[in-house]
Amino acid sequence: MLCLLGEVTVRVGGEPVDLGPARQRCALAALAVEAGRVVAADRLVERVWGAQPPRRGRATLYSYLSRLRQALGGAGDIAIERRSGGYLLTTTTGAPAAVDLHRFRELCAAARTATDAEEAARTLTEALALWRGDALAGLDGEWAEAERERLGQERLAAQRDLADARLALGHGDRLVAELAAQAGAHPLDERVAGQYLTALHQAGRTADALAHYRLVRTRLAEELGTDPGAALQQVHRRLLAAPATSLPLGQPPRQLPAAPRPFVGRRADLARLDAALEAGGTVVVSAIAGAGGIGKTWLALHWAHRHADRFPDGQLFVDLRGFSPDSAPMDPAAAMRGLLDALGVEPDRIPLDPHARAALFRGLVAGKRLLLVLDNAADTGQVAPLLPGSDTCTVLVTSRVRLTGLITAHAARHLALDVLSGAEARALLTDRLGAARTRAEDAAVQRLVALCGGFPLALSIVAAHAHIRAHRSLAALADELRDHGLGALADDDPTASLPAVLSWSHQALTPAQATAFALLGVAPGPDIGLAAAAALVGEPPPETRRLLLGLEQASLLAQDARGRYRMHDLIRRYAADTAGGLPAGSVAAAQRRVADFYRHTALGADRLVNPHRAPITLPPPVPGVTPEALPDDQAAMAWFDAEHRCLLAALDVAGAGAWDLAWALETYHRRRGHLRDRLAAWRSGLAAAGPRLGPADHILTHRLLGRAHADLGRHEEAIGHLHQALALAGQHGDAVNEAHTHRTLAAAWVTGGEPRKAYEHAVQALRICRTLDDPVWEAGALNAVGWYAAQLGEHDTARENCVAALELFRRHDAAEGQATTLDSLGYIAHRTGRHAEAVEHYRAALTLLRDIGSWYEEAGTLDRIGHAYAALEQHRQARAVWEEALELYRRQGRDEEARQIRRQLDALPSTED
Repeated sequence: MLCLLGEVTVRVGGEPVDLGPARQRCALAALAVEAGRVVAADRLVERVWGAQPPRRGRATLYSYLSRLRQALGGAGDIAIERRSGGYLLTTTTGAPAAVDLHRFRELCAAARTATDAEEAARTLTEALALWRGDALAGLDGEWAEAERERLGQERLAAQRDLADARLALGHGDRLVAELAAQAGAHPLDERVAGQYLTALHQAGRTADALAHYRLVRTRLAEELGTDPGAALQQVHRRLLAAPATSLPLGQPPRQLPAAPRPFVGRRADLARLDAALEAGGTVVVSAIAGAGGIGKTWLALHWAHRHADRFPDGQLFVDLRGFSPDSAPMDPAAAMRGLLDALGVEPDRIPLDPHARAALFRGLVAGKRLLLVLDNAADTGQVAPLLPGSDTCTVLVTSRVRLTGLITAHAARHLALDVLSGAEARALLTDRLGAARTRAEDAAVQRLVALCGGFPLALSIVAAHAHIRAHRSLAALADELRDHGLGALADDDPTASLPAVLSWSHQALTPAQATAFALLGVAPGPDIGLAAAAALVGEPPPETRRLLLGLEQASLLAQDARGRYRMHDLIRRYAADTAGGLPAGSVAAAQRRVADFYRHTALGADRLVNPHRAPITLPPPVPGVTPEALPDDQAAMAWFDAEHRCLLAALDVAGAGAWDLAWALETYHRRRGHLRDRLAAWRSGLAAAGPRLGPADHILTHRLLGRAHADLGRHEEAIGHLHQALALAGQHGDAVNEAHTHRTLAAAWVTGGEPRKAYEHAVQALRICRTLDDPVWEAGALNAVGWYAAQLGEHDTARENCVAALELFRRHDAAEGQATTLDSLGYIAHRTGRHAEAVEHYRAALTLLRDIGSWYEEAGTLDRIGHAYAALEQHRQARAVWEEALELYRRQGRDEEARQIRRQLDALPSTED
């Protein structure tokens, strides 16, 4: 679907389509709002750039439309067509189904002709659900602003119609809060006023409705000099004629603590709570879970105060003290006694038996519109006895643990609370410290936001320190937080001390959970998988899973969609601090285990990815370590992708094993184009294991360091390492490393701009490889000779060697060698004018490169096939592959190649077809 009611997007199969820059998306939006109608090119130019378009505006528009047609190629039901006089956005399934705006308008029209209010409400709810924010979000310019305003009015009209339909169904009690906000925003809108009066009356608040009518009448007289219109007067007469509403005896309890100030963000969380309230039907229990200091109570109280008028029979609040520094969790019987007291039950009427108390409570609140907030719950057993039995009551529960039993047995709607976004965190600091101070030290505010990681309590503590110590700069506070970590967030008041708040959760852990928590704090990398965690804690995976689940339940650990576990940075600092209390040697032993796990698993993965590589051997894994078994090369590459940052971090704790890790990562780093990481890995490996390396490993290390430098354009460093490798290979009679070093020197010299030297080294490598009885190595050397011969323009020699190389690679099923040799043959064909043949070779190479996940080589092949397409004047295909190459070059940090691709793209002719 093409979405205009929010950010302009297109999704195919649930995945977003890249629609390019804002002006290109504006061109698409300008066509989409008039889907099915031709829009003149001049009008499109005006909509995209306004009244003063750039000199080449029309040509640029054609380029935008061409790119959009390519991007929409996979959408199936959406296309852009050139027609006489302009352009047309067409849909195979019909505009309403494919463009959310037209679907919205179709539904609104259907609602206006609906036979009953229920059908109208259902249809309008579906229509408004299509909105994901302001229409055309992210687009600037006069046309977009005007269109956004016009569409906003359509949305507002639909909201008004929906309110009428729901009031006709008698749902006014659920609309009071929403219409109160609307009445406040539009105080002179008589339609809104009439809806609000009706909602108040249906909620049993007729007196409030009459009072609001008097307020509106006064405002109309004072500001417009007029009386209410006939429609609003009719609503007023209906209220006067309605029978009096019975009111409950006594004063309803109003126990909510003060609403938090300030309160920022949390829109999605508040919306989920709103949805739970609207669902009704059963006891609405929203269990808000999150770590201590994440803002659970603030969210609950903010939401409760926003909806207080929905609960005219009272709002009850109980702190269950599930995680309290100075007391045990509250007994449910004691909590129930407090609830009955609040409801006005005489002490001598409260039964002694807990079950009888619960029954009395359920009877008292049956049929009442009442809110019960149960804060800081320890577990499900503490909450379940306090639940009302009436579906008119709403219960809101907060806890540091996930109340699985509550979710399972009572259909609670779980809301896992996360940290604030960067924008929300900045808004909180701005509200606390003032806009002037935060603007004056913008860089320091950004540092504080980053160091606090969106943790609300941490941000509040920082704001308090800044307020109390107003003479200190925010930059100094940021330095203090950077240098002292959690110590900078400590306070004598435990409720204002993040370490103290986290300690309450820590105290509730079992000894085994506490040990796992501490070790996770010192594990290498930003996250961890289950198999690595098992090695870290020294337990089998099933037991490790139980430990991690316990930490998840305690909101000290989170599992993402990939199944990996991660701690918030501040919680991780606290966990690392607790590791100091473990028995001597525990941390070092755990880090050895996890590093050994990464080393052995990475080596096995590398053997799957590159089976023709000369193997290295490792001693058996240390006790407590079971390397992960991977089924094939694709699973191995996926494992490297998932664990890459952890593997890099493991280099620092692997000791001499860092060299083995660098070796195991070599193929992966090369194929994925992680050039800087490859260089860093080999430097770490050499530093950690240098004195213990044998001659062959010293040669290998210098050779691969040379290649790492060469691929980054560091020619002198590359040649220095490679000459050391060549000298050592000759000194020790190591023909294998000598051959491979000659091939690597060839690569270094060609990047250094000397293809003749590169060719000579490639010939030397081939001569030696023919003595080694390894056909795959010989094939690689043949391809190298062919490639560098082609660089020199010796195309017959180049083709002869590459054809021989391809035959050997195919005979021995070496996919990477086949891919690189097909690329060489494509280059030779292109250089000799056989461009169609070049395209065939390149496409075959791309298929193999994508199969093995070699993004580095794929980028170069895409670059080269683009030249063949351009020579064939197939400019659209050239643009497509060069844009793919550009994205890969950027992702790999290959800036010079990216700049060259950008120049090639800019030089392509603009095309309208």
